[in-house]
Amino acid sequence: MTNAFPSGSSVGFKTSPQATSWAQLDEIWAAAGELDVFVAGWLNDHLTDTTDAGGPSLEALTLLATLAHRVPGKWVGHGVLSNTFRLPAVVAKAATVLDHATGGRFVLGLGAGWHKFEHRSFGIPLPPIRERIDRLESAVDVIAALFSPDAASPPGITRADRFYPLEGATNDPPPLTPGGPPIFLGGQRRRGIALAARAADGWLLPGLNAGDERYFAAKREELLGALEAAGRSAEDFAWVGQVHVGASAGDRKRALDESRALRANGATHIVLGMPPSLGPDGLRVIAREVAEPLMGEA
Repeated sequence: MTNAFPSGSSVGFKTSPQATSWAQLDEIWAAAGELDVFVAGWLNDHLTDTTDAGGPSLEALTLLATLAHRVPGKWVGHGVLSNTFRLPAVVAKAATVLDHATGGRFVLGLGAGWHKFEHRSFGIPLPPIRERIDRLESAVDVIAALFSPDAASPPGITRADRFYPLEGATNDPPPLTPGGPPIFLGGQRRRGIALAARAADGWLLPGLNAGDERYFAAKREELLGALEAAGRSAEDFAWVGQVHVGASAGDRKRALDESRALRANGATHIVLGMPPSLGPDGLRVIAREVAEPLMGEA
């Protein structure tokens, strides 16, 4: 049975795959599975740490697949996968697996990619932003085509896309969710906003702007106009705000205040990002001091 991502107020948690181990994250996600206040678990997607010199990082798509069983009944997703790292057809196939594995509770978050060091160090091209958005537009359309009923059996999908052409491509078995998992986008500029309004089910405030309610409100206003121009209703569109939570009581108080401000400016889902070094006990404290008060006010 498939489900719709919560359209009202909800809270999720996010663990960075950087500077950690699979065992540590497995412990945290196991604890999250016991905390009813969280409806979703999130990861970011980097091949190295996001400093100029890089650093340790676990690959996010396979990582989520290993952690999803720890949070049964909850949504899981990425905020966001970098389109530069993987061919969209492969992403569509992987997303279909996660859609089945989670019982229809996987969100496909997708962005254009940005961190120069990880692209350079792994030999992955990082085109200028104009081409990255061109490619993101193509990727979203390719993924949507592979999520469609036409891709479930031969003759499949044929598209003469300039970046990601398909010729008789099938996605069999098809997604559990009709039309495929929801797609959340992280575009910030005019074309990214227009793409989200045309093709996405939700929009995520980027981690670089986490907790910034003014930025969130401005982008939401742009998106509302773009949704109207695209002839779409904003009623079921997901507005995802992100907040960083540190180790101290002061950090948690700030995170609660920022979460309240984001919600007041239209966020329907708040992602509380935590350093993995806080461990499962740290997640429990965040649940008690940030997530539960926030949901108690919903």
